[in-house]
Amino acid sequence: MKLALVRQKYNPFGGAERFVDRALQALRAQGAAVTLITREWKDADEAGRNVYGVRICNPSWFTRRERDTGFARAVQQIVASGEFDLVQSHERIPGVHLYRAGDGVHATWLELRARAQSSLAQLATRLHPWHLYTLAAEAAMFRHPQLRAVICNSEMVKRDIAARYGVAETKLQVIHNGVDLGYFHPGLRAELRNRTRDALNIPAKSPLLLFVGSGFERKGVGPLLRALAAMQNPEAHLVVVGRDKKQAAMEKLAAMLGVAHRTRFVGGQSDVRPYYAAADVFALPTLYDPFPNAALEALACGLPVMTSPTSGAAELVTPACGAVVDALDHGAQATALDRLIEDPLAMRHAARAAAETCSLDNMTEQLTALYSTLTPSITELPRA
Repeated sequence: MKLALVRQKYNPFGGAERFVDRALQALRAQGAAVTLITREWKDADEAGRNVYGVRICNPSWFTRRERDTGFARAVQQIVASGEFDLVQSHERIPGVHLYRAGDGVHATWLELRARAQSSLAQLATRLHPWHLYTLAAEAAMFRHPQLRAVICNSEMVKRDIAARYGVAETKLQVIHNGVDLGYFHPGLRAELRNRTRDALNIPAKSPLLLFVGSGFERKGVGPLLRALAAMQNPEAHLVVVGRDKKQAAMEKLAAMLGVAHRTRFVGGQSDVRPYYAAADVFALPTLYDPFPNAALEALACGLPVMTSPTSGAAELVTPACGAVVDALDHGAQATALDRLIEDPLAMRHAARAAAETCSLDNMTEQLTALYSTLTPSITELPRA
């Protein structure tokens, strides 16, 4: 079998790429040839080029829309050539065989984003050429007759695609992201908690909330700062992990709310485990997130999670291991956070149990089973 994987900027360490890597290993073990079609290849070492065939498709462009349309046309030509048995895309390109909806539904994101925008900003978004193109490409892809299946990383995304675009339920396969349960685990608390708190100058007994993510506006840093200010417990601290162009604005908001001395912005981190170890509660009041890896990692580390109903991670969160509250209701968030920090010990086992339903082995088995139905020549695949 010849499989093509489409990703505009392929980074072997990215969440979408890690999602399929183990299944691709299993496919290669069966003799499948895997080719990456990408504009930009960032491999960790030269060995990566021996694992994948890499085909660069990067037509000249000046605007974001031209970049995406040019890349899409190049991919469509490759699909039309019949060179590959299966073309799996992580981009919205009409005519591909398999699409992974890791970014969810763009139309839904824009509707939810409008909740936090001014009328002028909403108008600018609606008229933006890139958004207009992406909406049209999304609709055309989901309605294209060559689309054999869609990998949805949450039930929320599956329901949304079915309702909005009329895609048959038989084509929609829910496969949650997988988490490395040996790398993210509750034992990190004893190993890393004290030294991380010391480095952050956070008292050992102060409740610590943790946010991890880029896209501060979408993922709710503003409402979370307001929730911190509204909490009954005045000793609670917040650590924000992630790099974002709006960090200065969020730091200014923290100062205005009077919580700057209880907030730490630490930027992007190559290893987030020390922060999971130091924290008591993970908070991600996101406006829209199909299935955030950070929330899954936090659960695996035994952290109760507060998230929103427009987050795919809410499917794993029960009152026993967290709370689900509106992304913009900072008052409800404050109430939930005060409850979660009262006795996080009681929630750690439930949090870990929720994450264990999303092991890497489970994800791999579901992916390879899907591939086998789409490519009859692959009858039985080994576990990665």
